[in-house]
Amino acid sequence: MSENTKTAKGLVNGLLKSSRAFVLGTALIAGSMTMLSSTHAQAEKILRIGNDGEPQSMDPHFISTVQTSRISDDMSLGLLTYGPDGQPIPGAAESWTVSDDGLTYTFKIRDHNWSDGTPVTAQDFIAGWERLLDPELGAEYASILYIIDGAEAVNTGKEGAKLAAKAVDDHTLEVKLAAPASYFLAQLTHQTAFAIPRHVVEKYGKDWVKPENIVVNGPYKLVEWLPNVHTKLVKNEEFYDAANVPIDEVIYYTYEDRTAMQNRFRADELDVARDIASEQISWLRDNLSDSLRIAPYAGIYYYAIRTDKQKFDDVRVRKALSLAINREAITDAVLKTGELPAYSFVPPNTDKYGEMSYVSWKDLSYGEKLDEAKKLLMEAGYSPDNPLKFTLRYNTSENHKRIAIAIQNMWKQIGVEADLFNTEGKIHYADLKVGDFEVARAGWIADFNDAQNFLFLGESRTGPLNYAGFENPRYDELMLAAEQEQDINERSDLMHKAEAIMMEAQPYIPIYYYVSKQLVSPKIKGWIDNTPDRHLTRWLDIAE
Repeated sequence: MSENTKTAKGLVNGLLKSSRAFVLGTALIAGSMTMLSSTHAQAEKILRIGNDGEPQSMDPHFISTVQTSRISDDMSLGLLTYGPDGQPIPGAAESWTVSDDGLTYTFKIRDHNWSDGTPVTAQDFIAGWERLLDPELGAEYASILYIIDGAEAVNTGKEGAKLAAKAVDDHTLEVKLAAPASYFLAQLTHQTAFAIPRHVVEKYGKDWVKPENIVVNGPYKLVEWLPNVHTKLVKNEEFYDAANVPIDEVIYYTYEDRTAMQNRFRADELDVARDIASEQISWLRDNLSDSLRIAPYAGIYYYAIRTDKQKFDDVRVRKALSLAINREAITDAVLKTGELPAYSFVPPNTDKYGEMSYVSWKDLSYGEKLDEAKKLLMEAGYSPDNPLKFTLRYNTSENHKRIAIAIQNMWKQIGVEADLFNTEGKIHYADLKVGDFEVARAGWIADFNDAQNFLFLGESRTGPLNYAGFENPRYDELMLAAEQEQDINERSDLMHKAEAIMMEAQPYIPIYYYVSKQLVSPKIKGWIDNTPDRHLTRWLDIAE
């Protein structure tokens, strides 16, 4: 079926080229050409998405933002991928088996090609993992694959270290874990676990992801990236299921200004807007209710405090800043879109985790919290004559700005002076990863449904994604023990103890638990609201 589709498209393109040669000489053919071009244009389906941030890179090993992974998910097929409902389903692996001890996974790689026609092999996945873990690459997300035996040793440059993964043959991949991990399969949907086209990476090096060079194994391939404007993808005819991919082209337009993105949507210049300006929620509910989609979302909105800076190495200061934030006022008066106040780092309903480890002062009245915050600052040496001063950074967004202004005023109540500093998202997160900030806005969306995916951000071995530079030996010890624990309840208990340490130390100030907020045109078919907020273009269609 796929081959016939390609042939038919080739005939149309051939006829178009032939017609052009006679356009100037024959009015009849010119008329026919116009009709054919019109028919062909109508047949193409183009999805226009407003993306609330500039992509970081097209290289899966240098991606850490949701805005970028949306594009990557359209181009790359992991061993597992996201289904229409956001749940993991078979991807490049058509099947797999797991040993009785839960340590060895054997994947059967489906017969499929890279976009240049080269077969995808088991070795391509191993090559991707080895590249990610190579210390010289400096991939910030490398630690997410530490569950594979040998991965951490390879990534930390231990002599003789070897990754416990092998290609039994071109279509059989065997992987051994350091400990049983119920979340491992879900991890394989993540960009860190994607294969790389070895033949292209070897030829072009870091330039392999340029539009003219890039080779992918997913439903769409990159044809254009204009920074801060748009990213254009077209259907990959070599994709194994291309015949069942309805949309021909998807364009991701960069919009950090949510209001501008909404205006484009209202003008029918966008089919999807991947965020909204929360201050306009009442108008949106009254006027665009058939397009407004708000759903639970596995994520935490927080402020990171750089703990290795002198003014913040005192836990009393960090705790005072957290106490002074009126989370209920932010969710109920500033946002008004269903977010929940956060007093833990792990969001509610995280799989096999149960009740979160909340801050000990969660149930105090706001007045009591302010009194305690003032007391702690005085004990730490701050007073009206010697106020705590620092810069609060946030990335471009009306919502981030409104929250920052609200919290700035809340901190004034305890004598804290915070200057606000704004940059675009790409610069903001680059600075966070190298620790170039004092206090900064951040957010984390689950890569897979497990508490470990949130709590690993506090581990010292996590590296650049531990924005706070938080180091606590007991915390690290508990998280490592949880990674190696096979009993689900014991594992959960270890992580609860770790979260309690984090919540007492407050390197991260949890502010609210996310909901996904977007505008989706009623003509878009196949959009299913889901907790991971994953909506791959291959599952969508546009009504005629």
